[in-house]
Amino acid sequence: MKRYQDFAVLLLRIAMAIGFLSAVLSRLGLLGKQSSGWENFLAYAEEVNSFLPKSFIPLIAIFSTFLEASFAVLLLIGFQTRKMAVGASILTFLFALAMTYSFGIKEPLDYSVFVFSMGSFLLATADNYRWSLDEYLLKN
Repeated sequence: MKRYQDFAVLLLRIAMAIGFLSAVLSRLGLLGKQSSGWENFLAYAEEVNSFLPKSFIPLIAIFSTFLEASFAVLLLIGFQTRKMAVGASILTFLFALAMTYSFGIKEPLDYSVFVFSMGSFLLATADNYRWSLDEYLLKN
């Protein structure tokens, strides 16, 4: 059973990393026609954070993009996994709350933002992170 749990933790880590990476690559225009682009991301960030002054939006967009890119890379290689998972959980939970405030509960549920947030939290509770840089560093 433990072997399956280790594999499930690995798959969760990879899925979360890919989710963050996809969002970042899209807003940076690196996914071709599938990209949303930076300007569209700024417009969406303004809608999601409708309760904040418009002047805050570029800073929030840059900061969230930096965090998402960091989470993607560090979760993928498995470095500081527990801390990255907690950070990812907090960031996505704040995103879900902002979406709920600005659009109502249906949109964050439709986009599974709460699921992503709680998946991140679940990853943070894992006993160990097999097949990760954390495990390698712990052994050496």
